[in-house]
Amino acid sequence: MNDRTLRTQFGREELARLRAAASLGQPLSASHLDSGTVRARLAEVEVLVTSWGCPVLDRQVLRAAPRLRAVLHAAGSVRAHVPDAVFDRGLLVTTAADSNAEPVAQYTLGAVLWAFKKAPFLAMDARRFREDWSYLHGRGELSGRDRTVVIVGFSRTGRRVVDLLNTLALARVLVVDPVADPAEITAAGAEPAQLAQALPQADVLSLHAPELPETRHMIGAAQLAALPPGAVLINTARESLVDAAALEAACRAGLHAVLDVTDPEPLPADSILYDLHNVVLTPHIAGSLGSETRTMAGAALTELERYATGLPPLAPVTRQSLTVQA
Repeated sequence: MNDRTLRTQFGREELARLRAAASLGQPLSASHLDSGTVRARLAEVEVLVTSWGCPVLDRQVLRAAPRLRAVLHAAGSVRAHVPDAVFDRGLLVTTAADSNAEPVAQYTLGAVLWAFKKAPFLAMDARRFREDWSYLHGRGELSGRDRTVVIVGFSRTGRRVVDLLNTLALARVLVVDPVADPAEITAAGAEPAQLAQALPQADVLSLHAPELPETRHMIGAAQLAALPPGAVLINTARESLVDAAALEAACRAGLHAVLDVTDPEPLPADSILYDLHNVVLTPHIAGSLGSETRTMAGAALTELERYATGLPPLAPVTRQSLTVQA
């Protein structure tokens, strides 16, 4: 990881835990793995604690690290830096994605609650209409009761959103996930559903599926057209889940959307989405930022402590698990 990430994720408490669990050398951290100094250090390393911006751990890097046994990621997805070569070596890989799911779920809960009342869209209307409150009746139902939320993806974040919605007991929750166990969805207090069945019932459609070849553009023109009038789309997952051209057309036609991720990211300056009052854009802030990232560092340090004492990992990543998760 780079120095900025290290300073953000590893405060005094985290560095103390790191020193207590492991023998450290110099350099303590690196944002690249190709200098002579770093390669000399790699030759001694048994565990890598990684985070955003970690270079790919390809076969050349692995040859320089003959003692490497574990890659403990202090962030979410490991796809960008853990290729098949890492699993071919039989290395332990873990992720702190569970910790990152919490702020995303909290952002989503806030977006869902505001979506029920169309609050962010009415706030933009207020700047146009000002004292003329006739706009109050232009965005459909403004109620938090008897609503249906459709969750696409019973992922770490999707499960947590279900938990939070059930705690408030405000909505019926349908979950669409072809690889999830329907019994687990039911046990979580939601109803398993097929996408085609769920979309026409959605007052809010919230996306939490991983970025996989099978999920690319899973929400296209037909799926957006199936949503009822006044529905709100929330995307805090991956931009590739939604066909960008279809989304733009649907938003032009009046679809309400809360988009923390977009395709491309950021949107070009001339994108029509900036000008639509039925679209809320945020700059990819749902996941862990600032001090929130220290929770992810803590999760990686817990994995390090367990590794050092011979305990099994809490959140291992395998070659197989990467076929269905981020």
